[in-house]
Parts: sequence; structure tokens; C-alpha cells
Amino acid sequence: MLASGVGQNAIVGRRFHLTLPHHLGDEPVLYALGKRFEVVPNVRRASIEEAGAWVILEVSGSEAAVDAAVSWLSEQGVRVERMDED
Repeated sequence: MLASGVGQNAIVGRRFHLTLPHHLGDEPVLYALGKRFEVVPNVRRASIEEAGAWVILEVSGSEAAVDAAVSWLSEQGVRVERMDED
């Protein structure tokens, strides 16, 4: 995990496994995530199929922004699982 500074303004980097349902297949979810929450999404791996998609995503930004972004993804119907850091 990347961390800089202290408190809610610290820059953090977290890795997630996202599972996107079929209905979000044509939506720019990751673009919206970056614009809406001022985080930097970095796709590490992904697979897109008819039934849906999965993405290994690194998200960097303030701790508060990353937390808000994860909550928003869940509200959109994305299953979000935090990956343990090695």
C-alpha cells in the first residue's frame, strides 16, 4: 500500500477485485470513478465477457476519496473485494 502524509488527506493506493454485472458493460464506470472522486484508477488485469467482467484495479488518492469511490462502486452494483497486499 502506498501512503503519504497523515490523516484523511494522505495519499493511499489500494488494490481491488471488481466484478461488474452485465448491465454495466457499456458504461464508462472507471472513467466516472476517476472524474467523480478525483482518484487515479489503474487497471492491472481484466476480463470482459457477455455475462459481465472482472477487473483487478489499483486506486490511488486520498483515503477519504478512495473510500467514497469504493462505496459508489458498490452502489452501482459492482462487487468490490479488497485484495491483501503482499
